[in-house]
Amino acid sequence: MENMSRELRKNILKSAKRVVIKVGSGVISDHESGKPPLERGLSLKRIRSYAKRIKAIVDAGYEVILVSSGAIMAGRERLNLQRPNLAIPEKQACAAIGQSSLIRSYERSFEKQGLKVAQILLGHDDLENRKRYLNVRHTLEALLEYGVIPIVNENDSVTVDEIKIGDNDTLSANVACMAEAHLLILLSDVDGLYTSDPSQTNHKSGQTPELISHVGRITSKIEQLAGKSKNPLAVGGMSTKVMAAKKTMSFGIPTIIINGLKGDNLKKVFAGSQVGTLFWSGEAKIRDRKHWIAHTLKPAGSITIDAGAGKALVERGKSLLAAGVVKVDGKFEFGSAVRLLNEKGREIARGLVNYNSRDLDQIKGLKTAAVRSLVGANFYDEVIHRDDLVLT
Repeated sequence: MENMSRELRKNILKSAKRVVIKVGSGVISDHESGKPPLERGLSLKRIRSYAKRIKAIVDAGYEVILVSSGAIMAGRERLNLQRPNLAIPEKQACAAIGQSSLIRSYERSFEKQGLKVAQILLGHDDLENRKRYLNVRHTLEALLEYGVIPIVNENDSVTVDEIKIGDNDTLSANVACMAEAHLLILLSDVDGLYTSDPSQTNHKSGQTPELISHVGRITSKIEQLAGKSKNPLAVGGMSTKVMAAKKTMSFGIPTIIINGLKGDNLKKVFAGSQVGTLFWSGEAKIRDRKHWIAHTLKPAGSITIDAGAGKALVERGKSLLAAGVVKVDGKFEFGSAVRLLNEKGREIARGLVNYNSRDLDQIKGLKTAAVRSLVGANFYDEVIHRDDLVLT
């Protein structure tokens, strides 16, 4: 099994050209200072070290996109705001002042390696709007063509929870899919996914947590193994990393989680060594636009459908008609992304809806002829067309 996994990693690297590397705040924080996590700032030593490692990856023929956390951490230090639970305006102020420090540190470090960098700050609106999403992709393509390292972060100085992407694990997965990368590497402060919490040994069973080398399918059990981060510098934890891997796997992109505090781990990945946890099923990807619907758009509401409609969607690949709609939840407009639930409340699909929530609530359960008569000029045969629907 171990030999098979090592061969799998080597095969992934053989066919890979474009790589997205995500660096967490904990990885580039100043551990050497001995300060508590909330009092740490950026470690220029660590950033310089990763600039050297990424230079070696570029020299080996790979294109690299870097997704880096650390702006709020850097701003906390500069504004002397080390207390937990900062207010939103305080976080935004930290991000604004910290982002300039972060990009300056990267720019100076990469310049010493003979590489240029570019800053790209994204919000969820940039991903949700299809035109802007494609514009970002074209910008990344142009930068890579000129040998520039794009450094991507969320635009935390102007975003609030309602419009945030959420965390940089999610952002890195979105960037990997947007850029059609061949590999995503998540640098964390843990070695990977374990069979149980590595900080706690199960004394009752006597079982020792073991590192999982390869995950071929993300099941509910795998999701349960991923706990939240105990690092106050981190927004996400193993849970967000597993969900990021779920996104990339459905797009046909392998993801590897490694401990970024261990300096040689990144080099070991590109040597094909068994380090960290590889998430890869080897399955074909969802078409780009459908992946965008399923994994990038935030659902504005949900539609509960009956068993007959669910069977038509799942087994026969049909569109959703008004006759199959049982319940409408949330307020949404034409073209919004919505979740489709069965009568037990389980999500089975997502899609772009052809009716707003008010009109859909009026026509739910009606046959097509009755819908046409009631709606008139705004009539659509389908509530969600099959081309705009993705099974989840």
